[in-house]
Amino acid sequence: QVQLVESGGGLVQAGGSLRLSCAASGRTFSSYVMGWFRQAPGKEREFVAALTRRGGTTYYADSVKGRFTISRDNAKNTVYLQMNSLKPEDTAVYYCAARSGPYVSLANEYDYWGQGTQVTVSS
Repeated sequence: QVQLVESGGGLVQAGGSLRLSCAASGRTFSSYVMGWFRQAPGKEREFVAALTRRGGTTYYADSVKGRFTISRDNAKNTVYLQMNSLKPEDTAVYYCAARSGPYVSLANEYDYWGQGTQVTVSS
C-alpha cells in the first residue's frame, strides 16, 4: 500500500501556470508508474499524463500536450505536473495515481490514488 498526498492546486487566471506535486509514502517509489488524471463535474475521469518508473518516457493526453509537463524525482518520492498556458477547460479535480505494473492510460488500472486537488482556471 502506498499513500499519495497532493498539493499545489488553486485558482489561477487563464494563461497562467500551476505546478502540482504528489508525494508518495514508502521507499519503493521508483517501482511505480505515476499518472495524473482529472475529473470535472458531470464528466468522466480522464487521463492527463503519465511517466515511466525512471521518468524516461512520458505520455500526455492530446488536450494538454505542449502545455503540461510531468516529471518525477525518485529521490524525493515526488511526481510533478507543471501546467502552463492554462485554460478554463482545464478546471477540474486533479488526481495523482500510482501503478505497480506497466504504463496504461486507463484510470481503473491504477492501484493507488490521492484525494485530489482542485484546479480552477478563471477567464
